[in-house]
Amino acid sequence: MITLWSAFTPEQRRNIGIYVLGIMCYKFALEYFNGSFITQANERFGARRFEKIAILTGTNYAAQCIGSIIVAPLIKCFPTRTVLAVAVLTFGIISCVPLIADAATGGVLKYKTANNKTKYGTWSPNGLFPIYVVSGISYGTVELIRRVIPRDIVGGDVDRLRKMDAFVHVMYEVAGTTGAFTSTSLIGYFGYNYSAFLSPVLFTLAACIWIWISSLGESQRSEEESRLARVEVENRGIFMSMVDGVRAFIKAFWYGGYLIFTDRRFIWLVPGYAFALYGHRYLENGLAPIYARAIIGVSSYSQIIVGGSNFGELLGALSVMLFTQAVPTPMPWLRLDALLLNLVWVMPFFPYKRGAVASAWKLAAVFTPISYGWAAGDVSLAAYIQSTLAKMEAKDKDVSALGAVMAFLYVTYIVMYSLISTFLGRWVDKRLRGLTGVAAINRARDCLKYVGGVHFTILSVIIIAATFIPKGSVSFNPKAIDQSLLKADEESDSSSQDDIKEAKYQERDSFAPQDIQGDAVGALAQNTAARVPTRS
Repeated sequence: MITLWSAFTPEQRRNIGIYVLGIMCYKFALEYFNGSFITQANERFGARRFEKIAILTGTNYAAQCIGSIIVAPLIKCFPTRTVLAVAVLTFGIISCVPLIADAATGGVLKYKTANNKTKYGTWSPNGLFPIYVVSGISYGTVELIRRVIPRDIVGGDVDRLRKMDAFVHVMYEVAGTTGAFTSTSLIGYFGYNYSAFLSPVLFTLAACIWIWISSLGESQRSEEESRLARVEVENRGIFMSMVDGVRAFIKAFWYGGYLIFTDRRFIWLVPGYAFALYGHRYLENGLAPIYARAIIGVSSYSQIIVGGSNFGELLGALSVMLFTQAVPTPMPWLRLDALLLNLVWVMPFFPYKRGAVASAWKLAAVFTPISYGWAAGDVSLAAYIQSTLAKMEAKDKDVSALGAVMAFLYVTYIVMYSLISTFLGRWVDKRLRGLTGVAAINRARDCLKYVGGVHFTILSVIIIAATFIPKGSVSFNPKAIDQSLLKADEESDSSSQDDIKEAKYQERDSFAPQDIQGDAVGALAQNTAARVPTRS
């Protein structure tokens, strides 16, 4: 820790401290908001609850893409820290809406009710949809700016960027795990409708903290060299800049699909990244709510289960950081991820006690290794994609190969989640309709055999098969996979251009504002814990 901290200047340490404090407040607020939101939806949506929860989360993910697209025009007009603070403050305002709506229509704090049961207001639960869409836009904005802030703080030094990203990622996951676990206690005392009362406070606190980050201007000092500063020489305005952002996204999506489906070196990334990410999201947002509501009988316990998943993510990311040299490619991690997916088969047969929190804690322990495998695979794969595709020159100067491929993979995951989870949710609702008591529990456990066991086994087989597609990937722990891209790149460059190319590789190890002008969704999809030098 001392070595890590001493790598930065006093001013950088101050800014990193402020940034980490703000991001932990933000993550706590996010966990409380999402925990209250999803569990409240699980309680109030009635007979179509699981279908509507799938639609709710799917639209939120789509809104995140919109939020990422509007970032580039905004940070051209305002300091990055200001845009970040305003986006988080907006998130805080949005998180107040369900609280105000419930209080205005007769909702009561749980501990103030006569029977200590949640009393909701009379407002329609369908109002959750527009609230979650707007919050998704804010979330997408914040998440993308998080990719830019490190470069604003420490500049382009690759070693410092790696250390800062690793430290921030660990603290972010610590806050996420703690927030998920404590969310259940808040719900138990204040009720599903008021358990997120801390979210507006913490979002606002994060915004106030982040506004104190010094404008080091590392990226701004090289503004004349930035494509972002050169676009729209004429004053087109923010709206037209956003329209250009949408056009750039469409172009990036098409180019990314072309690269992936016309080259063996990239086709395996669809199951390796998109399918795996889809499985992880469905694990947390699909299977956990079904088990908590239909089997244990307490929707809020899904947050305990998700907390176990978050803890697994933390361990997975740490493992990749520790074993980078021993496991140089993502293949072993992806295969481990695919194998661990089959642990969901325990859910239909898992011992439970109706209403007992111990049942949720036990299942959380099962979710930990599942998410460990996913996080390890995700971080290592993101690092591989970044280091490999950064070497590939894009045919279009406005779209990088890296951003285009990541945009295509991320949108593929969103479409998969929206369609498949909605279909599965509708099927589960139909199977449970009209049943109560033991009959409903037994039917829910039977449903988990298909939406959990069979579903995830299919994902497991596809992901494992995909890991054998690239050349040189057959061994258990390959030292390198498909180096043809690197060889072609080296052969196409003259020796006089080596230093220039190396500088480009190093620059692309981190996000600068110009990286998100046309590749916003692609940048949003990239894991901040995966910053690695492209050449040793």
